[in-house]
Formats: sequence, C-alpha cells, structure tokens
Amino acid sequence: MTPLTPDTSYHIFNHANGFENIFRTEGNFKYFLEKYRLYIFPIAETYAYCLMPNHFHLVIRIRKREVIEMLILNNNCNNFSKVSNFGKVVSDKEIEKYLSKQFANLFSSYTQSFNKVYHRKGSLFVKNFKREQLSDKTHFLNAIVYTHRNPIHHGFCDAYDSWEFSSYDDTVNGNGDLTVIEKLMKITEGIENFKMLHQHSLDRFRTTNYLET
Repeated sequence: MTPLTPDTSYHIFNHANGFENIFRTEGNFKYFLEKYRLYIFPIAETYAYCLMPNHFHLVIRIRKREVIEMLILNNNCNNFSKVSNFGKVVSDKEIEKYLSKQFANLFSSYTQSFNKVYHRKGSLFVKNFKREQLSDKTHFLNAIVYTHRNPIHHGFCDAYDSWEFSSYDDTVNGNGDLTVIEKLMKITEGIENFKMLHQHSLDRFRTTNYLET
C-alpha cells in the first residue's frame, strides 16, 4: 500500500464495510466533516471532497514535513517532557504511522458515534482505506474533477452544484473554509477554467454513457 508522506498529493477514498450506508442523514454528513476537520485538517490541505451515501472521495496534499514533525512532537510531549523532545529527529516511519493514525482516528470516532445512534456494532468502513499518489498536475486535476463528478456518475444528481456534500459549490462561490480554494484557483488558473474543466469532463461522461446505451 502506498505510504502517506509529507508534501505529497493523494486521491483518497473509502467505502462501507458491507452493503449499508455510512451516511444516512444530513446530520451524518455534517458530523463526518466535523471529525474530518479535527483529525485531517491539521495534517493536510484539502483540495476537493465528496461524501456519498456509502463512500467518499478526497483530494488532499499532506502538509510539509516540518509541520508534521511539530504535530508529532507536540502530541508526544507534556509540560514535563518538552526539554527532552528538543532536537529530536522524527523518522519517516514515525511520520507514516502518525499520518495513517489520523485517518484511523477519523474513521473510529465517526463509527463509534454512528454505532451508538443506530444501535449497531462492528466496523463501518473498510479497514485499509485506498490512496493513490497524484504524480503531476494533470493527474491532480483529473482526481478533483472525478471527485466532484461522482454523484452524477452514480445517478444521485445531474449537475455538479446539485449535490450538497461536495466541495464543488463552495469552490465556485469562494465561501468554503475546509478547502484551500485560493491555492486551487492558482493551479486551475481561475474559476472559469475550473468550471470549464468540470464541464468538459461531464460532456465526455454523458457522451460515453450515451454511446454505451
């Protein structure tokens, strides 16, 4: 499995461990994003997300190594051990373990609350979440567009802005605080090009589906 490393971009996705939905109500979606902000926001910049009833997609970039090292050292120290942590070298293995643990904490905390509310037991998500390292700008932008197009692909809506639990609408309106919209606009060279990339992808998707029917 591809390790998570600092200053690297990924397409991350996971789904239910079985056939039930992991998000049943609007409150479930919002609660997951609250936990996401708690566990993932500190370690990664989020460029796109989409939550579907039984799975989700994320496009993120892990923050720089010095940021992750500081989080690890602060997390491991208390008022009595700050001196002993001064100058400590954090290994690649420690960083990888910490980054994976943050995602494990996200899934675990959400599952615990979900199980309590719906009177169920056991795991909710597939244990090993999938991650794909994004190698270049084209790969990165394709992952963002694919993430936003997912609700259309699965037949939940017919337009990007019709799905509430995605970062597309916030990006277009410039009012999201979970995603790094300003950085994304620099990469896509502005909002009009951002929308054009999405529209071209949707046009190709619809053409392909039409040809297959």
